Amino acid sequence: MTRPLPGAEGVAVQEQYESADQQMSANRLGMWVFLASEVMLFGGFFLGFLVYRVMHPQGFEEAASHTDLLIGTVNTVVLLTSSLTVALAVTAVRHGRRGMGIGCLAATVGLGAAFLALKGYEYWKEYGEGLMPHAGKPFPLHEEGTMLFFNLYFAATGLHAAHLTLGIVMMSTIAVLWAVRGTARVPELVESGALYWHLIDVIWIWLYPLIYLAGR
Repeated sequence: MTRPLPGAEGVAVQEQYESADQQMSANRLGMWVFLASEVMLFGGFFLGFLVYRVMHPQGFEEAASHTDLLIGTVNTVVLLTSSLTVALAVTAVRHGRRGMGIGCLAATVGLGAAFLALKGYEYWKEYGEGLMPHAGKPFPLHEEGTMLFFNLYFAATGLHAAHLTLGIVMMSTIAVLWAVRGTARVPELVESGALYWHLIDVIWIWLYPLIYLAGR
């Protein structure tokens, strides 16, 4: 059961909350708890990269030299730009700029899709080169630790891509709701979605040097 928020037509406050501010604070807290759990999940991959690189420095450097630095760098720029557009969407929703906000969300979705397309092309190249362990051609690298590197690489980047796909679905849904239903709960949804999107960006910023810059 909801009741309308005085002074904000179309925005509803859930019955268990006393005000819109309290509802927003609770939503933010819930999102931060969720994001903390995601950080712990990816933290295992970060730790694995660091520990095993110490154990197999030559193998990790050789494996990293076979990653596509250009695609990785372009994808980093794409994702950083998407964080800018989602931040602009937050600014737009706070100032009631519906057209600008929906446009920024659409740009965010487009950039996210571009990232996935480039990543898919990179996977296809690596598959063709035999760098995908236990799939396709025999693994071409023999230095100890190289296969371990690529196992971690595909697991971490695959999980990141899954999170990004979820973020694209989330942002697309928010944009449609904003376009169809006006401002009902949109500020909460946009801010929560932006936090999730920024987490995806931060995770990639950590993955990028671990994967592409080792030994370069």
